[in-house]
Amino acid sequence: MQTQQEIARRFLEQGYRQQLSGAVESAINLYRAALEMHPTAEAYRQLASAYSQQGRYEDAVDQCMLAIELNPDYGEAYNDLGVYLMAMDCYEAAISWLEKAIAAPNYPNRATAYMNLARAYQHFGQTFKVAQTLREAWQREKYIPALNAYQTLLGSLN
Repeated sequence: MQTQQEIARRFLEQGYRQQLSGAVESAINLYRAALEMHPTAEAYRQLASAYSQQGRYEDAVDQCMLAIELNPDYGEAYNDLGVYLMAMDCYEAAISWLEKAIAAPNYPNRATAYMNLARAYQHFGQTFKVAQTLREAWQREKYIPALNAYQTLLGSLN
């Protein structure tokens, strides 16, 4: 017999496949079922992602906040929250969440947060901070697209 946690994991995986295939409403239902069975930060984050696909950014932000509340070390939720805030034209608020994503202990894809942070700084025309952030993404994460963007930015300044 499967545990609630195992069933929830299966719902989460099915929801992800549904979301990838474009069946977003079906994915939302599966994510909600997973959360009812066994709430996890990952499930809240996936539900947020599905909401964002529908343009429901406020709902996506709420789900990211629940993910962070459940697991404050989960960097992906901080990054996604920052992205949704930028989509809502709340760049200043996004910056603090993206900085938290970079600092989060549990975030294997930290380079993504660096790139999103650079995008937020670019919105404000803060070229020096953009360059600094791209350089850090390269130096700390060895993320080649960050190096390319950094070099392009420096070339445009000459």
